[in-house]
Amino acid sequence: MNRTQKLLIAFLSLVVLFTGVVISRVWIFKPQSTVKLVKISIGEYDTEIWGKNYPLEYAGYKKNMEMAPSPTGYGGSVKVQKAEMQPELYTNFKGNPFSKDYTEDRGHPYAMEDLRESKRIGPAAKGACITCKTPYIEKAYQEMGWGFASKPLTELMDKAKHPVNCANCHDPETMGLRVINPAFTEAMQKRGIDVSKASREEMRSYVCAQCHSEYYFEPGTFKVTFPWDKGLTPQQMYEYYSTKPSGFAQDFIHTDSQVPVLKAQHPDYEEWQNGVHGQFGVSCADCHMPYMRKSGQKYTSHWITSPLKTLDESCSPCHTQGKELLFSQVKAFQDNVWQLQHTAGQNIARAHGAIQKAGTNSAANQTELANARELLRRAQWYWDYVAAANSMGFHNPVQELNTLGQAIDLAHQAIDAANKAAGTNSL
Repeated sequence: MNRTQKLLIAFLSLVVLFTGVVISRVWIFKPQSTVKLVKISIGEYDTEIWGKNYPLEYAGYKKNMEMAPSPTGYGGSVKVQKAEMQPELYTNFKGNPFSKDYTEDRGHPYAMEDLRESKRIGPAAKGACITCKTPYIEKAYQEMGWGFASKPLTELMDKAKHPVNCANCHDPETMGLRVINPAFTEAMQKRGIDVSKASREEMRSYVCAQCHSEYYFEPGTFKVTFPWDKGLTPQQMYEYYSTKPSGFAQDFIHTDSQVPVLKAQHPDYEEWQNGVHGQFGVSCADCHMPYMRKSGQKYTSHWITSPLKTLDESCSPCHTQGKELLFSQVKAFQDNVWQLQHTAGQNIARAHGAIQKAGTNSAANQTELANARELLRRAQWYWDYVAAANSMGFHNPVQELNTLGQAIDLAHQAIDAANKAAGTNSL
């Protein structure tokens, strides 16, 4: 055997050895995606069934049950009354159940439990309240159309056994992303957008937007409607509400000031859509449901939480500034928004008092008093638009600081108008 033959045999031996090592490692460390799949039927809303096929995603979903404060001190998933930090809520929502119970959201797995326990729900509550609490909305709408919205809430809660979960966002047969809230689909159609033709990246935001958006109940039918006909900024939505769509004039009348108040409902999608991340095509899931890796398998995290808890996966793919700087930037944004939000809320509470006092004066100028109420109605909407959102301003700090600045100015104008109506210069 000559030298060339010996080298060839040695080379082939190394190739065989290397191939054997690779095959053995692949065999030993099989990714979890090789688990035996079970058939998931249409209308299956039990997360444990879905979890048998997708154990990594299911483990992430279950982490949503771990309640914890926000890393920055704002928001979080601990069930505390928001009025503990903002006592002005008691004044600003007089005449509305939010003045009695306004707890921090605990997350998707608690959606139905929190609804049942809420002190804002009474015997007259309607079925529309389950729209964003459970995947059962799919069956309810298929069987009754929007008729489900006017049914007694208790009747539908007995049928809706599962909270927000996999079925809200995934087709059980294809696992493709989907939207099941008809209110979102209808609102997007009015904007000229066909959700069924959306790209996967667009759907990674739409599945969140179908619930994390502002809405109101149409008078009489209680149909859930998104106020987007004129645009998604707080100013554009206020102009839409000013037209009294379908006869909707207000969410409640304030007990003291008699202002017809609009109550904002978590406009998270609207904030994001007009913010820097939304404008540059960064989806909700990119930050709140980042890609993860385990045992060689890439999967989407279903622990839907603050990106500050998953900085490496959520932020580092785009930002290279380092964890400490990223955290300090978010904290600074939220600190500044909180300061103005708290100031705006306090001034709005003062304005309610000023208008109440002017209203007791029989000689008060009614035209000026009506002007004061309109100014305060707009001020409270702007303040609540920011206060009701979950990002504490981070989704769009430039817009939110501007909106709160307008709220503060409008509240002062309302106080001045109330004093002018009563012929006084101060409270």
